[in-house]
This record gives sequence, structure tokens and C-alpha cells, in this order.
Amino acid sequence: MIHLLTPKELDAMRTAGRLMADWLNACCTAVRPGVTTAEIEDFARAVLPTLGDGTAQSGTLGYHGYPAALCISVNDEVIHGIPGARVLQRGDIVSLDVCGSYHGFYGDNTRTVVVGGPETLTADLRRLLRVTRQSLETAVLAMRPGVHLSDISHLVEKTVAEGGCTVVREYTGHGVGRHLHEDPPVPNYGKPGRGPILHEGMTLAVEPMVNLGKAAVRTLADNWTVVTRDGLPAAHFEYTVAVLKDGAEILTPWHLQDPWSDSWMAGP
Repeated sequence: MIHLLTPKELDAMRTAGRLMADWLNACCTAVRPGVTTAEIEDFARAVLPTLGDGTAQSGTLGYHGYPAALCISVNDEVIHGIPGARVLQRGDIVSLDVCGSYHGFYGDNTRTVVVGGPETLTADLRRLLRVTRQSLETAVLAMRPGVHLSDISHLVEKTVAEGGCTVVREYTGHGVGRHLHEDPPVPNYGKPGRGPILHEGMTLAVEPMVNLGKAAVRTLADNWTVVTRDGLPAAHFEYTVAVLKDGAEILTPWHLQDPWSDSWMAGP
């Protein structure tokens, strides 16, 4: 069942989304050479109680047994990487998936950042990050009432393919509101003109997961971490988005505090 939020509920979603964007941006500041992903997890757990009125909760900790407050995926890890002893190296790319609840509503957002800054990127990694981010921005710009959800999915796939990369098909975005995962699924591929029609009040987590190489993925023995089968890098960007009367609003505006965007979005 697809939920349509009232204006009052949308305001609550805005508050939750902005807090989750602040949490994500704070976590990104902990990404640097020599740091372990467990240390970023510890930092995240320390920061969360300082945001808002201190009552926000992680959406992943304990979710179906997941053991951490963040998902931290490095290089060929696509999603659901469990923080641990891995030491980050200059030039690694790190996807931080941060979600949680605040006053009964969820925000869900993801950034892929570069260890050591964008100047460490190879040409292929720069293309991967640019294409993934552009596919997300293109999708959000096209969201409005009356548009088929598959129109958005098709735009993501088209943007990614034109950039010489591939979308992961086994995992999708989703509705989000009073629960972390709600209807409808939001694939990153498909033919236009199909599926649910967007309506004012829908809130969706739009999240392209994009591989530099082939689309195939597999899950590691920990039953959580998803990696590319060919071992090539993957990137992941995500907003929580509300469909409004005349378009869409990003409810997790982490991009407003992203100092790296101009440098690598403009690259080759």
C-alpha cells in the first residue's frame, strides 16, 4: 500500500530528513586515510545523540539483525558493508548509507566520498561517481504528479548506460515514511510508462547503485555485504524525496553541505 502524507506529516518528514542529512555529512568528515570503518561507526554513534533533541535512532542497528548504525561500503562493496577493522587508504571510495527515525518518521540518504579528496580519483572513478550522482539528480528533477514511477527508473538506467556504467538490478529504492521500507519499490531500471503513477504526498528513497563494470553482484559470507562479481568499484547516492504539487523536494539535503560536488561533477 502506497501512503500519501498530509502537509503536517510532510513537515515531520522534512525535520527527520534534515537531521539524517546532517548526520550523514558529519559522518563523511570522519572519512580519511588510516581510519578504520569501525572508527567511523563509533564516531557516528557518538554524533547522533547530539542532533536535534537527542531522540533520533539509527534505522539499521538491529534491523533484521544488522549489527551497526551505518552501512559503510568500500570500493567493490555496493551496499550493506558492515563496519570493522578495514583501514581506509588514499584513493578508496566509500559509500556511507545513513538512515534513521526522528519523532516517528524516517530519513534515508547515502553519499559516496573519496578518501583523501577528489584529487585522488582516477578517470574511471571520477566517471563512476559523476554518472551515479547525475542519474540521481536527473531522476529527482523529473519527479512530479502524473509521472509513472517507471519513467524515473528508466531515466536512471539511461543516464547510467550513457555514462558507460551499469545499474544493480537486485536492489532498489523504496517508499519511506513512518517505516524505513514501504511501498512502492523504486527500481533503477525499466521501460517508461509503467507501474504506479506519482501523486502529491508520496515520499520515496531514490538510490542509484551503479557499477563501473558489469551489473552482476553477490553477497559475502556475512550475509549482508553485497559486492560486484567482477571486483570493480561501485558507487551509491541516495535522497529521500517528496512528491509535491509542482515537482519534488529533497528531504535529505546533504548536497547543500557537499564541498566536493563541483570538483568531481565537472570532471571528464
